[in-house]
Order: sequence, then structure tokens, then C-alpha cells
Amino acid sequence: MKRILILLVIGITIASCNQRNTNEYLINGNAEGVHNGIRIRLAQIDEKGQQIIKDSAVVMDGKFTIKGNVEEPGIYFLSADGSPGNVVFMLENSDITIDFNKDIPMESKVTGSESNKSYEDFQNGMMAFKEEGEAIMSKFRELGQEPAPKQRDSIGKVMEALRERQRAYPLQFVQENSNSFFSLNLIQLESSRAGFDILKYKEAYESFPEDLKESKRGQVVKQKLDELYKEYEKTAYLEIGKIAPDFESQTPDGETVSLNNLKGKVTIIDFWAAWCGPCRRENPNVVKVYEQYHDKGLEIIGVSLDGAPNQKDPKKAWLAAIEKDGLKWNHVSSLMYFNDPVARQYNITSIPATYILDEEGKIVAKNLRGFALERKIRQLLGNP
Repeated sequence: MKRILILLVIGITIASCNQRNTNEYLINGNAEGVHNGIRIRLAQIDEKGQQIIKDSAVVMDGKFTIKGNVEEPGIYFLSADGSPGNVVFMLENSDITIDFNKDIPMESKVTGSESNKSYEDFQNGMMAFKEEGEAIMSKFRELGQEPAPKQRDSIGKVMEALRERQRAYPLQFVQENSNSFFSLNLIQLESSRAGFDILKYKEAYESFPEDLKESKRGQVVKQKLDELYKEYEKTAYLEIGKIAPDFESQTPDGETVSLNNLKGKVTIIDFWAAWCGPCRRENPNVVKVYEQYHDKGLEIIGVSLDGAPNQKDPKKAWLAAIEKDGLKWNHVSSLMYFNDPVARQYNITSIPATYILDEEGKIVAKNLRGFALERKIRQLLGNP
């Protein structure tokens, strides 16, 4: 009997020694090929976008260990002195193993973090887009230096469709993974990008479980979404489906014209400037669209944001750009740079920028370029 009690005590003691605080994380790192003494650093990004070192460890005999705790799962970065880049992963309170790739840290293997699986699923999805794009470009290169216009246009359309699916993927992922801490992080990351759809992301956030929404990260995301929604309300009149607000401005000849007087069956409001490199590079495509569809009812109204502080003669530069680029449509400007009244009315903060209107003057698309622009105009004019 005494022997049984002793064995029980020993068993309990061993079990107690093996138990670890579940409110802690333990990172066991395998760093094959990394020299002794190299320091490994664990970092995170604060609310200001600055990388903050949380902890570090020294590699000995190809191993390292970092122990600590986090309030909730979040995106962290692991780096080693002398290695390019970081291991990006979701850190949570669990036993985590990281097989560190010293040559390509991003390809390191992370196991043991349940929330990291969601991050890996997202990354795999993004990688699939990359591989698809590389396959398309490989086919394009096979056509030689000067492929036939029809072939070039066909591949261009496929590539643009791929980009559209890739841009939509983060929102789709959030909608399909509403029980993931990574999805909260993804919303926060995407909220700083141009074209962030506040209405759809806000709706997606509302479908999250209460424990995620009440978490620290959940509250930060909610605050950001609320701020963006307030900003959205200020310019809601510019959303797709709304009638484009009328405006008046001056032509190069000094005549005052209005949007309503210039509109066609389909209208592009094109915000650009002579000093804007991306605008000038896009102009040949806009010219092509205009020449192809003007006779079918397309009108373009170019609103120039010339008048930049470094322009000695903004009107001269504006007119020279119109002539050189062959822009044969309607043009207006107050030559007041981003203080142009029309630019302010349409909330223009960067160019090139476009609004596409249907025959009723309703906004049907924004900021389309290349094949996406041509395809939308073709659809609107009855040629799917």
C-alpha cells in the first residue's frame, strides 16, 4: 500500500513538473545553420506602425527558446541578425515550434499556433494568385516581342480579371473566416489601403462572435471602422449608385460649362494633371477608349489639377499636355492643384482618378484603368 502511495505521489509530482502555464507561449526554435551567438528577435507592430521588440534569444547549437505571454493572438515578427526579412506568424499562448529558414525567413515553418493556421490559409490563397499571374505572364512572353493586338488584349483582360479577384480576396476571406483572430488583424491591415469598402467590412465585422468583438483587438478594429464610417458618411453622395453631383468649371478658353451640359450616354470624369506621371502614362489607353466609343455615345470630361506650386506656367503646361497626348475631349480646370473646387467636391486626394457615369448620370464605377476601363465602357454601351 505504501509503495502504491509513493508511486502516486511520484506520478503527481512528474505531472506537475510537466504542466506549463497555459497563459504563456513557449517558442521552441530550430535554427539549423545559424551560428552560435546570433540573436533572434521577436517583435510586433504598434498602433503607429512602428516595430517594437518584445523579446529576444541567442542561438546555441542550432536552437533557441523564447517564453512569455500575450493577452490575445496577434501578428508578430521573428528575425535573426544577418538574415533577410522576417518570419510573420500569429503568436498565441501555446507551445509553438518554428523551423527557422535563415536564407528565406518568410519560408520558415510554424506549428503549434491554432490561430496561425488561418494566417497560413490566407497566405496560401495569395500565393495562388501570384502563381496564376506568373503563368499568365509566361504565356504572354511565349508570344514573342510583338504579339498580335487581339492576343495582347485577350491576355490583358485575363490579367485584369485576376487583379480584381485578388483585390476582392481579403474581404472574401474575412467574410468566410469570421471566427478567426487573424481576420481581425486582416481588417485592421486592409483599413489603411485605398479602396477599402467600409460598408462590407463593417457588415463582416458585425458577424464576428462576441468574444472576438469584445477582445482588445476587436475593440481597436471597431474604433477604426467607426471612424472610417463617419468619414464615409461625409462623401456617401459619391458612392456607386448615386447621381454624380453637377459642377461648373472653366474650359481653356475661359468659358464656364457644367457637367450636366457635357454628359453623354456614358461619361468619364477624368481627374489628371500635366505633372502627373501615372496620368500621362494612362492617357494613351483613355485615348484609345475615347476613339473607339465616342461615336457610340461616350463623353470624357478632363478635370486638370494643374497649378502645382512648382509649375511656372500651369496653363501652358496643361494645354501642352492636352496637345501632346492627343486628348480630344472636353477639358476644365481652375488651375488650383488639389484645391480645385471640382476635385474637392469629388473628394480627390490622388490622381489619376476617374468616375464613370451611365446615361442617367449615375456613378457606376470608379478609378478604372487599362482593360478594366475599356471593358466597363463596352458593357455600358451594350457590347458585353
